[in-house]
Amino acid sequence: MSFTKELRLAADHVWEASFQHPFVKGIGDGSLSLECFNYYVKQDAYYLSHFAKVQALAAAKAEDLHTTSRMAAHAQGTYEAELALHEKFSKQLGITDKEKEDFIPSPTAYAYTSHLYRSASTGHIGDIIAALLPCYWLYYEIGERLKQCTPQEPIYQEWIAAYGGEWFRGLVEEQIQRLDHIAETVTEKDRKRMKEHFILSSSYEYSFWEMAYTLEKWPFEIQNSYIVSVVEQG
Repeated sequence: MSFTKELRLAADHVWEASFQHPFVKGIGDGSLSLECFNYYVKQDAYYLSHFAKVQALAAAKAEDLHTTSRMAAHAQGTYEAELALHEKFSKQLGITDKEKEDFIPSPTAYAYTSHLYRSASTGHIGDIIAALLPCYWLYYEIGERLKQCTPQEPIYQEWIAAYGGEWFRGLVEEQIQRLDHIAETVTEKDRKRMKEHFILSSSYEYSFWEMAYTLEKWPFEIQNSYIVSVVEQG
């Protein structure tokens, strides 16, 4: 069994929970509220802006120029394809510049991106790819599962089309092959750590759907004045 097949099997129950999450199923059947999707778009744009930076860190840590070039291309692709799609969604949803200025990442979005940075700062390129891969791979599998769906909401149709296409499949397969190759060259201790990164990211992917579906908030306002008022109110 290849290393990535081992990872996929280990995370299967988490991925299945993502497939069955009402946010994902709601995109497929069109029942998801636009309020939830609006929230998701803003949080995902934040996530992707950091995802691209971590891809660039992987490029910097690569030991050969070909991998550096490819990971740099992936970072550029995140900006040009996915963030451009989110910019389009923002216009369709009427997300204002003021909303973008006032944006605060949710606890889950902040924690997930922090996990990616930690994987990048404390490990080698294999750690980074292992942490990044669930985002690629899970979205592709979701796109494949939903590509026969015909939700009436056009935005959901566009979202499904973006992740169910052949171009995205190629990116996923490239990263799977890259991680399998890396796994053959590192120690068992390294592979165990890479597996942990993959499982954590898979769990964060599930939490991301839940975050958007519940419109997750911080337990208190970040502004100190609000914290004081809560304390004073008992």
